[in-house]
Amino acid sequence: MLISTPASTKLHYDPPPLMTVQPPPTDPVPKRFVARQPIFDQDRNVYGYELLFRSGLENFFSHPDGDLASDAVIDGFFLLGMEALTGGRRAFINCTRDVLLKGYASLLPKQRVALEILEDVTPDETVINACRALKAAGYVIALDDFDDRDALGPLVELADIIKVDFLMIKGEERRALVERFTPAGVRLLAEKVETHEDFKQAAEMGYAHIQGNFFARPEIVSGQDVPGFKLNYLRILQAILQPELNLAKMERIIKQDASLCFRLLRYLNSVLFGFREEIRSIRHALGLLGDEQVRKWASMVIASGMAQDKPSELVVSCLIRARFCEFLSTPIGLTSRSTDLFLMGLLSLMDAILDRPMASVLDSIPISPDIKDGLLGKEGGFHHVHRLVLACESADWEALVGIAAKLRLSEDKVFEGYLKSLEWSRQVFQSGSS
Repeated sequence: MLISTPASTKLHYDPPPLMTVQPPPTDPVPKRFVARQPIFDQDRNVYGYELLFRSGLENFFSHPDGDLASDAVIDGFFLLGMEALTGGRRAFINCTRDVLLKGYASLLPKQRVALEILEDVTPDETVINACRALKAAGYVIALDDFDDRDALGPLVELADIIKVDFLMIKGEERRALVERFTPAGVRLLAEKVETHEDFKQAAEMGYAHIQGNFFARPEIVSGQDVPGFKLNYLRILQAILQPELNLAKMERIIKQDASLCFRLLRYLNSVLFGFREEIRSIRHALGLLGDEQVRKWASMVIASGMAQDKPSELVVSCLIRARFCEFLSTPIGLTSRSTDLFLMGLLSLMDAILDRPMASVLDSIPISPDIKDGLLGKEGGFHHVHRLVLACESADWEALVGIAAKLRLSEDKVFEGYLKSLEWSRQVFQSGSS
């Protein structure tokens, strides 16, 4: 079921301070980067997120004092920071040989994680014993990039989840793995699922979990029209993107959709906005908000409405991208264009929401040429921001460093914006579901 998404009227909302690891002054630990990739169930609900660290998990535990490592890293980053990263869902953590053998994995909260044994970990006796101990302690064990080597047998016996690379495993071999392991109580996870066809096949074959970019790509059907209610949302989007906002016209359009009208009032009455008086009408609401706030508030609600038949993660990603782009506007010297950058992030998944090519979507709404250029790949500042957001999302660290350098951004500033955007989107969802 899609979670309705409210929009904040606080254009410069700052979430609670992020918890950071504070190493001893004599032994500074460099900051690390993390990205997350959603893992879905067969109904396209988010089951968890794989967390991808740029330098590997073991680097978080480099200080010789194990107690210090446990307190500073696990308590500070994972327990407090994990809520923003995963929203309470299970975190899949890549485990190297050192993480397993040095006992670092056992410092993680077993109710909140799945330990992913990487494919390059040699399953010798010491590794098997470490995994047995973790399994006995109640940890979920997952095998990454499974291949059918005899040597993996002892690990397979311990596995709760086996990840199958859909770019490598094809045809009936995919089904054969389900038929082989599911009766033994092992769940199969299809990873690197890039198309809707592969998603449907994985679900039909019995894969319990599915990971990949299929959800963020359009499923274009020849001759398909945009549904009527989505056309109405596009009309509202057109209205709020006009240089001069006509509140009376906007009110008339919103009133044509009872569901949208109700949600707007409910969102504005939520604690997120902090109004002292109850809002009783659309006109009253619009009168309390400035034009810029109305544009942002309405655009986020519209994105949620248009994605009613899509995975809720699409809406989450829209909000994260929008807030992230807005955050980057100041450090790259485009503070005056923060609303345009916010809209670019919000529109960046509209092709997947509407199942239409991005160029076709953008032709139907009056937006800044910079936004169009940014989303369609034309060189320029907006396009660099868009590419930076995508690189951070997909853990393409090499690309991230290069693009950040072009924008004269420090990597720490990029990661700060990413974490703040995750936290902000979580706050928005919490307010909408309260």
